[in-house]
Amino acid sequence: MKLLLGFVTAALALAPVFAAAPVAPPSPRLAITITVDQLRADYLVRFRPYFGEGGFKRLLEGGADFQNTHYRHSVTQTAPGHASIATGVYANVHGIVSNEWIDRDSWEQVNNVEDRDSLLVGVDAAAAGPALLAPKAGRSPRSLQAPTIADQLKLRHGAQSKVFSASNKDRSAILLGGKLADAAYWDENGSMVTSRYYRDKLPAWIEAFNAERRVQATFGKVWDRLKDPAIYDAVQGPDDAPGENVGYGFTRTFPKKVDGGAAMISGAFYTAFDNAPFSAEFLGEFVQRALREEQLGQHKATDFLGVSFSQLDSVGHAYGPDSHEVMDSMLRLDRVLASLLDAIDRHVGLKNCVIVLTADHGAQAMPERVQSTRAAIPAGRIKGADFDAAARKALDAAFGALPGEEYWFLRDGAGYHLRPSALAAKKLSVEEVSRVLKAVLLQQAPIAQVFTRAEILAAPPEGDSFLAMARRGYYAPRDREVVYVLKPYFMDKHPFGTTHGTPYEDDTHVPQVWFGAGVPRGVHVERVGVEDIATTFAGLLGIPAPPQAQGRRLF
Repeated sequence: MKLLLGFVTAALALAPVFAAAPVAPPSPRLAITITVDQLRADYLVRFRPYFGEGGFKRLLEGGADFQNTHYRHSVTQTAPGHASIATGVYANVHGIVSNEWIDRDSWEQVNNVEDRDSLLVGVDAAAAGPALLAPKAGRSPRSLQAPTIADQLKLRHGAQSKVFSASNKDRSAILLGGKLADAAYWDENGSMVTSRYYRDKLPAWIEAFNAERRVQATFGKVWDRLKDPAIYDAVQGPDDAPGENVGYGFTRTFPKKVDGGAAMISGAFYTAFDNAPFSAEFLGEFVQRALREEQLGQHKATDFLGVSFSQLDSVGHAYGPDSHEVMDSMLRLDRVLASLLDAIDRHVGLKNCVIVLTADHGAQAMPERVQSTRAAIPAGRIKGADFDAAARKALDAAFGALPGEEYWFLRDGAGYHLRPSALAAKKLSVEEVSRVLKAVLLQQAPIAQVFTRAEILAAPPEGDSFLAMARRGYYAPRDREVVYVLKPYFMDKHPFGTTHGTPYEDDTHVPQVWFGAGVPRGVHVERVGVEDIATTFAGLLGIPAPPQAQGRRLF
């Protein structure tokens, strides 16, 4: 009896120690990445007074707002951006150097998620046309060279976790989901499709969703501003501005009829739809249906949902960041986001989720806008063919003209691949030709800096110089011998609109807003990176970060 009493007394004495031990919080039921293509960080400040309470404001006021988030690579495009969000590394590791690149074996341009062994599933053959049925239309994440945070979740929990991603664009859905995703879906001519990489047949609920023909039902719908035009004038300037789009049935001013400029549905209609905010509404409806049908947040372990809204990028390219079209798209997207967050709250509970809102890149002001408001600042549109002509002339002068139909290079974005056959014909090294090419490019007035392959590969990937940013975005097996950076507010010549893809802050500065389980509220002004997202997610989900991730845990 004394022995028993002694044991009980000792146990009671230890009880407060055990009671005081910290208990790990339960893992979130659902982890969500929401990306908005071409969402510049300043949009959340500029348009905030006109948002409702349930969308962007709900995240900003209830979460952690990292207001000084930047990409640390130089090729600020959709595919490299989504890959970096998902993996915590840049293209020097994940390999997604651009949206498209020249394959150095075939010398053909390839899409970043192109996979000829993974044909599309769910495409309406009668309506799609031959391009969507060709082998080059096949899609998968096979080009991605690094694991994603969603892959880590699947490696940890297997079938107990579901990974689901969706976007208006193929690359955005595929790269967010990673290589182990259960499903990735995107819009092709009004139908949500996938590829054989994921499955051979659409689920019945998606077939039913497509059969509703929601996109086609918007044919002829009019897009007008939600608020008084005077508000847009005060925030953005005039509706009719030089450099804005006049294509696919749209004029430069509101209202806009979404019909592609034709009396019946055609390819131009689908392009017009992609530019109209109804495409964001369509994706939001699809994701809400997926929450129910895929039972996201209802499995034994944490599920992952990746959503990427692409319409802002389409309309931003067409009209520029200072347009009425961009402002109205943001106000309408705010409503879509509010509806989606309400649906998540109903089905899972926002308290059981962790969410990050971010973007793949920003956008530059249109040259015409700069010239009309800040005449002292150089700006303009360039022709890459002019650079090509100057380069050919300089190389011919330095080394002699090439024989026959041979040519020195192929331009690939803001850079050049040198043709091995040309170098062999003249018995020249890559370094010899690159030096001459660099020198002539630096003589072109719109070009700010030029780097050769040797310079990039010799540079350490640390620091914030343009060379360091180029190194982080450079993957040697797919990249060019010479790359250049245009001066600010100069861009490839198009009849209208703007673009992105530079190391300047207009393109690198994006939002990073965390919300939900384990997220302390607050505004943070220290400079952080997009690469921090994957590592922070890993900490919140209690799983290892992607093994190559280079970011830090933010909280």
